Order: sequence, then C-alpha cells, then structure tokens
Amino acid sequence: METVKKYLKRYFIDAMGAMALGLFASLLIGTIFGTVFKYTEWEFLNVIATFAKGATGMAIGVAIAHKLGAHPLVMFSCAAVGAMSNAMGAIVANEGGSILKWAATAGDGSGVFYAAGPAGAFFAVIIACEIGQLVSKKTKIDILVTPVVTLLVGFAASWLLCPVISYGMYYLGIFVSYATTFQPLLMGIVLSVVMGVVLTLPISSAAICAMIFSGAAYNVALANGTAEGFLLAGGACVAGCCAQMVGFAVISFRENKWGGIVSQGLGTSMLQMGNIIRNPAIWIAPTLASAVTGPISTMIFKLKCQGVAAGMGTCGLVGPIGVIDSTAEPDAMMWIGLVVICIVLPAVLSFLFNEILRKIGWVKTGDMQLDA
Repeated sequence: METVKKYLKRYFIDAMGAMALGLFASLLIGTIFGTVFKYTEWEFLNVIATFAKGATGMAIGVAIAHKLGAHPLVMFSCAAVGAMSNAMGAIVANEGGSILKWAATAGDGSGVFYAAGPAGAFFAVIIACEIGQLVSKKTKIDILVTPVVTLLVGFAASWLLCPVISYGMYYLGIFVSYATTFQPLLMGIVLSVVMGVVLTLPISSAAICAMIFSGAAYNVALANGTAEGFLLAGGACVAGCCAQMVGFAVISFRENKWGGIVSQGLGTSMLQMGNIIRNPAIWIAPTLASAVTGPISTMIFKLKCQGVAAGMGTCGLVGPIGVIDSTAEPDAMMWIGLVVICIVLPAVLSFLFNEILRKIGWVKTGDMQLDA
C-alpha cells in the first residue's frame, strides 16, 4: 500500500503540479501577454505571447522531468518529448466521430484535428523520463544513448497514447458542451463545485481545463451548435476556482492577515490543503459559495472562458483575463459579472457560511493558520 501511495504522489501530485508550473510559465503567461496586446497593440507583447504559447509542450516536458529528478540529458530530451506529445493527437471525422488519422500532428481538412495537449505530454513525458533514467549514466557513450532512448520511448508513448487521449477529450468536450447548453443551471453548479475542489486539491485544475476546453474542443462545439454552452461551462469553472481562492483568503483573514489575502487570493487555495486534512469543515464555506456563483455565472452574467484559464481562478488574475479574452465584445454586463462572480460573491458568501460554521463550533480560530 505504501508503494502505491508513493507512486500516486510521484505521478499524480508531484508530476501534475510540475505540469501546472510548466503551463503557467508558457501558455498562461502567453495568454496574459496576448490579452494585454489586444488592448495596447504593443507588438512586442504579441511576439512574446506567440513564442511563450509555442513553448508549452517543451515547458511541460522540462517541468515534469525536473520534478521527477531526471538527469540533465534526460531532462533536456524531455523538452522534445513534451513538444511532440503536446502536438500529437488524431483527426476525427466531422460526422460520426470516428478517427480518420492516427497520431496526427496537424489537420488536413477532412475532419477536426484534436491534439492530446497537456494530457498527452503528461503521460508521454513520465514514461520517457522514467525509462530514460534507467539508461542514463550507465554507458561511456551516455551523450548518445540517453537522448536516443528517451526520444524513441517518448515517440512510442506519444504515438500510442496521444490519439486515445485526444479521442477521450473529444467526447468529454462534447458532453460538457451539450450538458451545459441544455442544463446551464445544473451544470453551472456541478462544474463550479468540481473544478473549485480540484483547484484546491494538490492536482492541476489548469491542466484539466487545458485538456477539456482546448481550441479543438471549441471548434467541435462550434460545428455542433453548442459553442455557447461550451464557453459558459468554462465560465462556471472560473467561478468555482475564484470561489475557492477568494473564499479561503477572506475566511482565513483572522489567522493570516494581508499575507494570506495575497498568497491565497492571487496565489493558490492549495495552501490550505494541510489544514483541510486536519479539519475538513473549513472547506465547506468556499465550496458552498462556488455552488452559488457557478449557476449565477451561467444563468445571469453568462461569463465565458476557454482553455487553461478556466482552471486558474484569480491566480495571477488569469481566470478573469481568460473571460475577457474569450468574450467577443466585452460589455458592462461582463465587467460587472467579473467583479461580482470572481470577487464580491465569493468573499461575501464564504464569510457568511463560515460565520455560521463558527457559531455551531465546526470551525475555530486557528484552523486555517498558514505556516509563516
């Protein structure tokens, strides 16, 4: 059992957390620069955005390999594996959803190209890294053997897994799009609560949203007439993530003061995970807040988002920036919605719910104290 826990932590907590950092240092920062360029038209920001987004796979590869303790040659080779697996996937038929081309890296006009994205990079890089480590520094020609083995294994893993992953993401995207289109209230609650909880857990909500709300998924939703539901689903995810981050920042103010506001409100609510394990009741208030803000987002303000930003919340303000970036013509309703859904309601609702929990003795002062 201990061995199982060890590997679950290594791959689904440590490696996935590293993948989130790789995403942040490339795709997310690129999105921020791209959004600022949209409003300033400073061309150098667009150049930075283009190259940062283009380096997503490589950043993920290096980040995961580094977290797994890879030797230098393995780590650098994983940059190429990450780029390869992030871009590889399958071409899916417009009608019927069958795979037209296996392990493709670009569309050819006969269907929809669906890249495995960060999910493909995650699995392929782990496999290539672990096997690369087995041969690293074992021969006198290590400088040749290690990159060759790592790249060959990375290609094999990408070729086998990326089309399967992309196909799974294809159908998950279709489900989310249709479900939100026909049940925006229910899906607003479900997506907001689930993604908010995932954001606080030691796994990557950003990586999960990057897989579900990809550009290819949006194109499929557009073709199916469910693009509105697709974007609203992303907005509900933003609402849930903001509820967790802003909620914990506010309800833990007694213990953590302004440092806690910054570290949780602009950083991550994951900092509370240790306290949640000690007293799960502290998680109730922000989770209830997310159950309220999600449907308000889908039904009233109709906030829209896609891509990795849907899973970032107020971290670096990436979530709100993603909403702005995904809105064709930002209007007063969107701006009001951003303030209400991302900041005001999470703060007020979490505070009120938490005060009730304090009154009944489920939460006490000190339960959310963060280490200095």
